[in-house]
Amino acid sequence: MLLILISYLGGVLTILSPCILPVLPFVFARTGQPFRRSGLPLLVGMALTFAAVATLAAVGGNWVLQTNQYGRWLAMALLAFFGLTLLFPHLADKLTKPLVAAGDRLSSTAQADGVGIGSSLLLGVATGLLWAPCAGPVLGLLLTGAALNGASAQTTFLLLAYAAGAATSLAVALLIGGKVFAAMKRSLGAGEWVRRILGAAMIAGVAAIALGLDTGLLTRLSTVATSGLEQQLIDRYAPNSPDVQANPAPAQTAPQQGAMMASNAMMASNAMMASNKQMTSNTMAPSNATMSAHGNNAATGSLPEEGSMPPLDGATQWLNSKPLTARELKGKVVLIDFWTYSCINCLRSLPYVQAWAKKYRDQGLVVIGVHAPEFAFERDPANVSKAVRDLGISYPVAIDNNYAIWRAFGNKYWPAHYFIDATGRIRHHHFGEGEYVQSEQVIQQLLEEAGQKNVANDVVIETGAAGAQMAADDSQVKSPETYLGYSRVQNFVSARGVQQNRNADYSLPAQLALNQWGLAGNWKVQEEHAALTQKDGRITYRFQARDLHLVLGPGKDGKPVRFRVTIDGAAPGAAHGSDIAADGTGTVTGQRLYQLVRQSGKVVEHTFSIEFLDPGVEAYAFTFG
Repeated sequence: MLLILISYLGGVLTILSPCILPVLPFVFARTGQPFRRSGLPLLVGMALTFAAVATLAAVGGNWVLQTNQYGRWLAMALLAFFGLTLLFPHLADKLTKPLVAAGDRLSSTAQADGVGIGSSLLLGVATGLLWAPCAGPVLGLLLTGAALNGASAQTTFLLLAYAAGAATSLAVALLIGGKVFAAMKRSLGAGEWVRRILGAAMIAGVAAIALGLDTGLLTRLSTVATSGLEQQLIDRYAPNSPDVQANPAPAQTAPQQGAMMASNAMMASNAMMASNKQMTSNTMAPSNATMSAHGNNAATGSLPEEGSMPPLDGATQWLNSKPLTARELKGKVVLIDFWTYSCINCLRSLPYVQAWAKKYRDQGLVVIGVHAPEFAFERDPANVSKAVRDLGISYPVAIDNNYAIWRAFGNKYWPAHYFIDATGRIRHHHFGEGEYVQSEQVIQQLLEEAGQKNVANDVVIETGAAGAQMAADDSQVKSPETYLGYSRVQNFVSARGVQQNRNADYSLPAQLALNQWGLAGNWKVQEEHAALTQKDGRITYRFQARDLHLVLGPGKDGKPVRFRVTIDGAAPGAAHGSDIAADGTGTVTGQRLYQLVRQSGKVVEHTFSIEFLDPGVEAYAFTFG
């Protein structure tokens, strides 16, 4: 009940957000007409349509988004037609003559003082298809929960509560506006001009939506308007709710599964994601791990029981093993590692997991990696298999493309480690990087409880990690993880903002402030990534960190893409990352994380730029260390 109330109040606050501006003309077009037969059906249709499409998009993926895009264009055409009938009554008469009787009735009804419920409901459905609320913390968390938990009555009720809150605030505005316009019509005889102004406003609203202003400029402005109020609601009334939970710093956020691009909104969840960007770090790499003596189980004490190990059913494929079940793992100590191969936090914790798997394998420890994808390319089993080989992972890996195991554990983070005793009970968990000594001591304690003798009492201190897997220098990291797809874009400063799902020419400003970035050249910015459509495109980022990584992939044709990196306009030299040469040259050959900068000594602000000499590259996310 509390979550429904928070969702409703979050919706009410949308009246303060600039993203509501493009749909206001559609709502106020019914001003001066009976609310119960005009405004109320419109708002009901808008709320129901938004909740239905948002639910489907959050759990249904890209096919829903593509279908909904056609619906948006149809809705824009319909609302533009209504705007024209209000603006030019004589033109409306000519336009409606060749239409079928139903269309004639709908058009004339839109202009008449007496209005039918059906036409208002139809206008509401069209408005619901176009409405793109700026996603603050409340809506962002609702959509993430929908993606992770799947279709459910709760998901629909929460989104419906959000839409009802927005409809309530719009209803109040409509009732107040109705009285104002009625007074104008009585005192000034301005009814015809009011109608024409509303028609022009409707057409302007359609144009704003067609140009992407509802999800571009207005989205960026909106984060100032309501996000603070929404976050206060969450912090005050549901600080510990599992559905409205803030991420601990070390962990990367939950898989989006299309949630953040939900329905007509194409929504940017910047407010929710902003609190989750700072990643802590530690170390990585498998073999030749250095062992250091450490008191056995000194820090673990008594480990509580956290429930039974959920089933491992639902994996779409297993690597390095036949499918394993919770029942056949009884008698073994089990470590479940949720990871995804382009996640920098996962890569940096992986060497410890590999070292533990090798060190305790003969004493009864079974390590299982559960690969839950963040980006679409991580769903490809061939990509995952290659990553497993390249990273030297020899323990079983379950490919969890449908998040079945993820949901069974109620997991929310990458990386996440669950420690299970020989009786099948979860005894400890850890999210994100770090606390490796404590985690290894938990393994030692569970092995001793299982009856193992001569369990080692030393722990892995150094793993020999290199490249992207080396521990981050947190004291010098001042730049957050940054996504290039429009669903989670932030700090983007190219002129005209992000142009969603269409080829557009971008240019860079003369100067960038810390953590601002932009594009140059012709790019198509999609929900998860930005794709270069012509050669010689650039991405520039003002950053401060020792390491800079960028998740990249070649285009759909798979052809390698050549690139050149500069730092402050010069070749990186000794500051080059493991995936480029000292002169800054490199090639994108596969879909993965590329380390492009590795500095030494004192770290200060620099301007990073990468120029792609061939078209087709897809850029997903910056991470730092």
